[in-house]
Amino acid sequence: MFLFLLLGIFLALSSTSWFSAWAGLELNLLTFIPLMTSKTNLFYSESALSYFLIQALGSALLIFSASLLLMDKPFFLLIMSLSLFLKMGAAPFHFWFPKIMEGLNWPQAFILMTIQKLTPMFLISYLSFNILCTSLMYLIASLSAIIGALGGLNQTKLRKLMAFSSINHMAWMLSAILMNHSSWMLYFLFYSLMSFSIIILLFHLKTFFFTQLLNFNFISISFKISLSISLLSLGGLPPFSGFFPKWLLIQEMIFFKHFFFLFILLASSLITLYFYLRMLYPFLIMTSPSPKSSFYSPKLHFPLQTTTTFLNFFCLLLPSMFFLI
Repeated sequence: MFLFLLLGIFLALSSTSWFSAWAGLELNLLTFIPLMTSKTNLFYSESALSYFLIQALGSALLIFSASLLLMDKPFFLLIMSLSLFLKMGAAPFHFWFPKIMEGLNWPQAFILMTIQKLTPMFLISYLSFNILCTSLMYLIASLSAIIGALGGLNQTKLRKLMAFSSINHMAWMLSAILMNHSSWMLYFLFYSLMSFSIIILLFHLKTFFFTQLLNFNFISISFKISLSISLLSLGGLPPFSGFFPKWLLIQEMIFFKHFFFLFILLASSLITLYFYLRMLYPFLIMTSPSPKSSFYSPKLHFPLQTTTTFLNFFCLLLPSMFFLI
């Protein structure tokens, strides 16, 4: 199923018409639905049904906009852009995204946050040359930055927290499309790596709520530090890897003098970094009442920590690599 999911993405990305792009989106949808369902958990199946209905609505709007191409091109571009924003879960069409994320296991949640956004992002980048679509993208990116930051403030459910974080990062990717059509792919790559470094740790612990992290006495200090570094990197704190694509995008926005838009993005990033720090502070200072338990770590901790540490400090090598090139 996963191979067919990738096939749908490749079909949409390599398409030369909107019909073949729509076919790739539908193939991607029909192969992701079975990955979401579970015979033992009906909540997963409910999330799969909700996701199918939302994506079907987005596809219907996409087909409707294609029928308007020869009659009213501005209206065609507007409806098509809105359908793609709905499919990727950008604000204010984000209402379905946190709810569906809450009903998924961590591997499926990672696919929904990263791989499933790749095709709509590419298609949106094709529309960014139009003035109407550009203005709409500025509005959607600003709303996504604000809602993604404020929505995660009071969250104790980790999957919803990651969902609102994804909405906030979507604003940065949309702004990267507006600045430079290639820089958003670099941002997407770094965001995927940072999300993977967090989700692989949470999946290994089978953790879905913040209170579970506080109640785990067996978590070693090194494991706590690895998870904390991953979250801070996702928040864009230097010198971790998550800061590097934001730094490049900040330079481009200063060059084009988009200061107000940059202020919105930076303010939202500070809010997201705040709720990461607020979550990590009690998590780091909580210690086990048993002296022996602090020396115990679950299996596979060493390769997990090695992987996440490498991903989060990889950006320290990148500036020197750019100077060498």
